Amino acid sequence: MLRNMKDLENYAIRATDGNIGHVKDFYFDDEAWVVRYLVVETGTWLSSRKVLISPIAIGQLNWADKILPVSITREQVKNSPDIDTDKSVSRQHEMQYLGYYGYPYYWAGDGLWGQGAYPGMMLMGLGDGGSDAAYRHAQAEDARAEVEGGQAGDPHLRSCKALMRYHIEATDGGIGHVQGLLLDEETWAIRYVIVDTSNWWLGHQVLIAPQWIDDISWPDATVSVNLTQQAVKDAPPYDSAVPLNRDQEMGLYKHHGRTGYWADQVNLENPQYHAVASTSQGANQKLRDIVTQDKRHSL
Repeated sequence: MLRNMKDLENYAIRATDGNIGHVKDFYFDDEAWVVRYLVVETGTWLSSRKVLISPIAIGQLNWADKILPVSITREQVKNSPDIDTDKSVSRQHEMQYLGYYGYPYYWAGDGLWGQGAYPGMMLMGLGDGGSDAAYRHAQAEDARAEVEGGQAGDPHLRSCKALMRYHIEATDGGIGHVQGLLLDEETWAIRYVIVDTSNWWLGHQVLIAPQWIDDISWPDATVSVNLTQQAVKDAPPYDSAVPLNRDQEMGLYKHHGRTGYWADQVNLENPQYHAVASTSQGANQKLRDIVTQDKRHSL
Protein backbone atom coordinates (compact mmCIF):
# COMPACT_ATOMS: atom_id res chain seq x y z
CA MET A 1 0.00 0.00 0.00
CA LEU A 2 1.13 3.54 -0.72
CA ARG A 3 1.37 6.01 2.16
CA ASN A 4 1.96 9.74 2.30
CA MET A 5 5.37 10.17 3.88
CA LYS A 6 4.11 13.09 5.95
CA ASP A 7 1.82 10.66 7.77
CA LEU A 8 4.90 8.91 9.19
CA GLU A 9 6.39 12.03 10.72
CA ASN A 10 6.42 11.91 14.54
CA TYR A 11 5.67 8.18 14.56
CA ALA A 12 7.20 6.50 17.61
CA ILE A 13 10.13 4.14 17.05
CA ARG A 14 9.83 1.25 19.49
CA ALA A 15 12.84 -0.95 20.21
CA THR A 16 12.54 -4.43 21.69
CA ASP A 17 12.93 -2.90 25.17
CA GLY A 18 11.22 0.47 24.92
CA ASN A 19 10.77 3.63 22.88
CA ILE A 20 13.72 5.19 21.07
CA GLY A 21 12.20 8.43 19.83
CA HIS A 22 10.13 9.92 17.02
CA VAL A 23 10.59 10.18 13.25
CA LYS A 24 11.68 13.63 12.11
CA ASP A 25 12.93 13.09 8.56
CA PHE A 26 13.90 10.51 5.95
CA TYR A 27 17.04 10.06 3.85
CA PHE A 28 16.30 8.76 0.38
CA ASP A 29 18.56 7.62 -2.42
CA ASP A 30 17.97 10.05 -5.29
CA GLU A 31 19.10 7.48 -7.88
CA ALA A 32 16.91 4.53 -6.84
CA TRP A 33 14.33 6.72 -5.02
CA VAL A 34 14.24 4.45 -1.99
CA VAL A 35 14.22 5.55 1.65
CA ARG A 36 17.45 4.26 3.18
CA TYR A 37 17.21 5.73 6.68
CA LEU A 38 14.76 7.31 9.08
CA VAL A 39 16.08 10.24 11.09
CA VAL A 40 14.88 9.76 14.66
CA GLU A 41 15.06 12.30 17.47
CA THR A 42 15.69 10.34 20.66
CA GLY A 43 14.47 12.81 23.23
CA THR A 44 15.74 13.34 26.77
CA TRP A 45 16.93 9.76 27.39
CA LEU A 46 19.75 10.32 24.88
CA SER A 47 20.08 14.12 25.12
CA SER A 48 17.83 14.59 22.05
CA ARG A 49 20.51 13.04 19.86
CA LYS A 50 19.36 12.27 16.32
CA VAL A 51 20.07 8.75 15.12
CA LEU A 52 19.55 6.80 11.91
CA ILE A 53 17.27 3.78 11.72
CA SER A 54 17.39 1.53 8.66
CA PRO A 55 14.17 0.04 7.23
CA ILE A 56 16.03 -3.29 7.50
CA ALA A 57 15.27 -3.20 11.23
CA ILE A 58 11.61 -2.22 10.92
CA GLY A 59 8.90 -4.81 11.51
CA GLN A 60 5.15 -4.67 10.93
CA LEU A 61 4.00 -1.06 11.09
CA ASN A 62 1.29 -0.25 13.63
CA TRP A 63 -0.69 2.42 11.79
CA ALA A 64 -3.44 2.62 14.40
CA ASP A 65 -1.08 3.52 17.26
CA LYS A 66 1.49 5.28 15.05
CA ILE A 67 4.32 2.97 16.06
CA LEU A 68 7.22 1.60 14.03
CA PRO A 69 8.67 -1.45 15.83
CA VAL A 70 12.36 -2.18 15.26
CA SER A 71 14.42 -5.30 15.99
CA ILE A 72 17.15 -3.51 17.95
CA THR A 73 17.60 -2.46 21.58
CA ARG A 74 17.94 0.95 23.18
CA GLU A 75 21.46 0.01 24.23
CA GLN A 76 22.38 -0.70 20.62
CA VAL A 77 21.06 2.69 19.60
CA LYS A 78 22.93 4.39 22.45
CA ASN A 79 26.23 2.83 21.36
CA SER A 80 25.65 3.21 17.61
CA PRO A 81 28.02 5.33 15.48
CA ASP A 82 27.44 9.03 16.08
CA ILE A 83 26.52 10.40 12.64
CA ASP A 84 25.77 14.09 12.20
CA THR A 85 22.35 14.02 10.53
CA ASP A 86 22.63 17.71 9.67
CA LYS A 87 25.45 16.91 7.24
CA SER A 88 25.65 14.61 4.24
CA VAL A 89 26.12 10.93 5.06
CA SER A 90 29.10 9.44 3.25
CA ARG A 91 29.37 5.85 2.07
CA GLN A 92 32.08 5.34 4.68
CA HIS A 93 29.61 6.43 7.36
CA GLU A 94 27.08 3.98 5.98
CA MET A 95 29.58 1.12 6.05
CA GLN A 96 30.37 1.93 9.67
CA TYR A 97 26.67 2.07 10.55
CA LEU A 98 25.67 -1.10 8.68
CA GLY A 99 28.71 -2.95 10.02
CA TYR A 100 27.81 -2.01 13.58
CA TYR A 101 24.33 -3.53 13.26
CA GLY A 102 25.53 -6.46 11.13
CA TYR A 103 23.41 -5.47 8.12
CA PRO A 104 24.39 -6.32 4.53
CA TYR A 105 25.16 -3.49 2.11
CA TYR A 106 21.97 -2.55 0.31
CA TRP A 107 23.94 -1.40 -2.74
CA ALA A 108 25.48 -4.88 -3.24
CA GLY A 109 23.02 -6.19 -5.84
CA ASP A 110 20.63 -5.26 -8.62
CA GLY A 111 17.45 -5.05 -6.53
CA LEU A 112 16.04 -2.26 -4.43
CA TRP A 113 17.69 -3.89 -1.42
CA GLY A 114 20.66 -5.99 -2.41
CA GLN A 115 19.28 -8.71 -4.66
CA GLY A 116 15.70 -8.31 -3.41
CA ALA A 117 12.81 -5.89 -3.22
CA TYR A 118 12.21 -5.78 0.54
CA PRO A 119 14.63 -4.52 3.22
CA GLY A 120 13.74 -7.31 5.64
CA MET A 121 14.71 -9.94 3.09
CA MET A 122 18.34 -8.83 3.34
CA LEU A 123 18.51 -10.56 6.73
CA MET A 124 17.09 -13.85 5.47
CA GLY A 125 19.61 -16.66 5.50
CA LEU A 126 22.49 -14.55 6.82
CA GLY A 127 23.65 -17.42 8.99
CA ASP A 128 23.15 -20.08 6.33
CA GLY A 129 25.94 -21.72 4.39
CA GLY A 130 25.85 -22.83 0.79
CA SER A 131 26.13 -21.10 -2.55
CA ASP A 132 23.59 -18.35 -1.78
CA ALA A 133 25.52 -17.26 1.32
CA ALA A 134 28.80 -17.39 -0.58
CA TYR A 135 27.29 -15.27 -3.36
CA ARG A 136 26.06 -12.63 -0.90
CA HIS A 137 29.44 -12.57 0.80
CA ALA A 138 31.22 -12.10 -2.52
CA GLN A 139 28.90 -9.22 -3.43
CA ALA A 140 29.51 -7.53 -0.08
CA GLU A 141 33.26 -7.84 -0.53
CA ASP A 142 33.00 -6.34 -4.02
CA ALA A 143 30.92 -3.45 -2.66
CA ARG A 144 33.44 -2.81 0.11
CA ALA A 145 36.35 -2.93 -2.31
CA GLU A 146 34.67 -0.37 -4.59
CA VAL A 147 34.17 2.04 -1.69
CA GLU A 148 37.67 1.59 -0.31
CA GLY A 149 39.08 2.00 -3.80
CA GLY A 150 37.14 5.20 -4.33
CA GLN A 151 35.12 3.75 -7.22
CA ALA A 152 31.65 3.90 -5.69
CA GLY A 153 31.78 7.50 -4.49
CA ASP A 154 29.43 8.92 -1.90
CA PRO A 155 25.76 7.95 -1.96
CA HIS A 156 23.11 10.27 -3.26
CA LEU A 157 21.25 10.52 0.04
CA ARG A 158 18.86 13.44 0.33
CA SER A 159 16.52 14.77 2.98
CA CYS A 160 12.84 14.33 2.16
CA LYS A 161 12.03 17.47 4.13
CA ALA A 162 14.49 19.45 2.04
CA LEU A 163 12.68 18.37 -1.12
CA MET A 164 9.39 19.87 0.00
CA ARG A 165 8.37 23.06 -1.83
CA TYR A 166 10.87 22.47 -4.65
CA HIS A 167 9.61 23.92 -7.93
CA ILE A 168 8.51 21.49 -10.65
CA GLU A 169 9.46 22.40 -14.22
CA ALA A 170 7.85 20.72 -17.25
CA THR A 171 9.55 20.77 -20.64
CA ASP A 172 7.72 24.00 -21.47
CA GLY A 173 7.37 25.79 -18.14
CA GLY A 174 6.54 25.57 -14.45
CA ILE A 175 3.67 23.43 -13.16
CA GLY A 176 3.82 23.74 -9.35
CA HIS A 177 5.84 22.60 -6.35
CA VAL A 178 6.49 19.44 -4.35
CA GLN A 179 3.77 18.92 -1.78
CA GLY A 180 4.59 15.42 -0.59
CA LEU A 181 5.79 11.91 -1.42
CA LEU A 182 3.95 8.60 -1.70
CA LEU A 183 5.85 5.70 -0.19
CA ASP A 184 5.47 1.96 -0.74
CA GLU A 185 5.21 0.72 2.84
CA GLU A 186 6.72 -2.69 2.03
CA THR A 187 9.69 -1.77 -0.17
CA TRP A 188 10.20 1.79 1.15
CA ALA A 189 10.43 2.93 -2.46
CA ILE A 190 9.11 6.42 -3.28
CA ARG A 191 6.55 5.79 -6.01
CA TYR A 192 5.23 9.32 -6.58
CA VAL A 193 5.96 12.96 -5.99
CA ILE A 194 2.78 14.84 -5.06
CA VAL A 195 2.71 18.12 -6.99
CA ASP A 196 0.60 21.08 -5.91
CA THR A 197 -0.34 23.03 -9.03
CA SER A 198 -2.35 25.73 -7.23
CA ASN A 199 0.12 28.39 -8.37
CA TRP A 200 -0.69 27.42 -11.96
CA TRP A 201 -4.36 26.47 -11.75
CA LEU A 202 -6.46 26.48 -8.59
CA GLY A 203 -6.82 23.52 -6.22
CA HIS A 204 -5.28 20.71 -8.24
CA GLN A 205 -2.81 18.03 -7.16
CA VAL A 206 -1.17 15.55 -9.54
CA LEU A 207 1.31 12.69 -9.24
CA ILE A 208 4.70 12.51 -10.91
CA ALA A 209 6.65 9.22 -10.87
CA PRO A 210 10.40 9.49 -10.14
CA GLN A 211 11.06 7.72 -13.46
CA TRP A 212 9.69 10.79 -15.27
CA ILE A 213 12.17 13.13 -13.60
CA ASP A 214 15.03 14.28 -15.81
CA ASP A 215 17.04 16.23 -13.28
CA ILE A 216 17.04 17.76 -9.82
CA SER A 217 18.95 20.98 -9.26
CA TRP A 218 19.59 21.02 -5.53
CA PRO A 219 21.16 24.52 -5.53
CA ASP A 220 18.17 25.93 -7.46
CA ALA A 221 15.56 23.83 -5.62
CA THR A 222 14.07 22.74 -8.94
CA VAL A 223 12.83 19.37 -10.26
CA SER A 224 12.71 19.01 -14.06
CA VAL A 225 10.30 16.43 -15.50
CA ASN A 226 10.00 14.93 -18.97
CA LEU A 227 6.36 15.98 -19.37
CA THR A 228 4.59 18.94 -20.95
CA GLN A 229 2.39 21.36 -19.07
CA GLN A 230 -0.65 20.17 -21.01
CA ALA A 231 0.04 16.52 -20.24
CA VAL A 232 0.21 17.32 -16.54
CA LYS A 233 -2.90 19.49 -16.69
CA ASP A 234 -4.89 16.73 -18.40
CA ALA A 235 -3.62 14.01 -16.06
CA PRO A 236 -5.98 12.37 -13.54
CA PRO A 237 -6.11 14.56 -10.40
CA TYR A 238 -4.86 13.17 -7.12
CA ASP A 239 -7.13 13.18 -4.06
CA SER A 240 -5.13 12.70 -0.87
CA ALA A 241 -8.31 11.75 1.00
CA VAL A 242 -8.75 8.60 -1.12
CA PRO A 243 -6.16 5.77 -1.00
CA LEU A 244 -4.52 5.31 -4.39
CA ASN A 245 -5.31 1.92 -5.94
CA ARG A 246 -3.67 0.02 -8.79
CA ASP A 247 -6.45 0.88 -11.26
CA GLN A 248 -5.82 4.58 -10.68
CA GLU A 249 -2.07 4.03 -11.08
CA MET A 250 -2.63 2.19 -14.35
CA GLY A 251 -4.81 5.06 -15.57
CA LEU A 252 -2.10 7.58 -14.73
CA TYR A 253 0.64 5.62 -16.49
CA LYS A 254 -1.62 5.01 -19.48
CA HIS A 255 -2.34 8.74 -19.74
CA HIS A 256 1.37 9.50 -19.94
CA GLY A 257 2.10 6.52 -22.19
CA ARG A 258 4.54 4.97 -19.73
CA THR A 259 5.10 1.44 -18.43
CA GLY A 260 4.20 0.88 -14.77
CA TYR A 261 6.96 0.24 -12.25
CA TRP A 262 5.21 -2.98 -11.23
CA ALA A 263 5.94 -4.44 -14.67
CA ASP A 264 9.70 -4.10 -14.66
CA GLN A 265 10.91 -3.96 -11.06
CA VAL A 266 11.06 -7.60 -10.04
CA ASN A 267 12.43 -9.45 -7.06
CA LEU A 268 14.69 -12.24 -8.28
CA GLU A 269 14.21 -14.67 -5.43
CA ASN A 270 14.81 -17.60 -7.78
CA PRO A 271 15.97 -17.69 -11.40
CA GLN A 272 12.77 -19.52 -12.42
CA TYR A 273 10.34 -17.30 -10.52
CA HIS A 274 9.96 -13.54 -10.43
CA ALA A 275 8.01 -11.65 -7.75
CA VAL A 276 6.89 -8.15 -8.64
CA ALA A 277 8.29 -5.60 -6.20
CA SER A 278 4.90 -4.01 -5.53
CA THR A 279 3.15 -7.27 -4.61
CA SER A 280 2.33 -8.02 -1.01
CA GLN A 281 4.59 -9.97 1.29
CA GLY A 282 1.83 -12.58 1.58
CA ALA A 283 1.86 -13.10 -2.17
CA ASN A 284 5.61 -13.46 -2.14
CA GLN A 285 5.38 -16.00 0.68
CA LYS A 286 3.11 -18.08 -1.54
CA LEU A 287 5.67 -17.72 -4.29
CA ARG A 288 8.44 -18.95 -1.99
CA ASP A 289 6.28 -21.96 -1.11
CA ILE A 290 5.95 -22.75 -4.82
CA VAL A 291 9.70 -22.45 -5.26
CA THR A 292 10.30 -24.75 -2.28
CA GLN A 293 7.91 -27.35 -3.67
CA ASP A 294 9.58 -27.10 -7.05
CA LYS A 295 12.98 -27.73 -5.49
CA ARG A 296 11.65 -30.74 -3.58
CA HIS A 297 10.21 -32.26 -6.76
CA SER A 298 13.53 -31.78 -8.50
CA LEU A 299 15.39 -33.83 -5.88
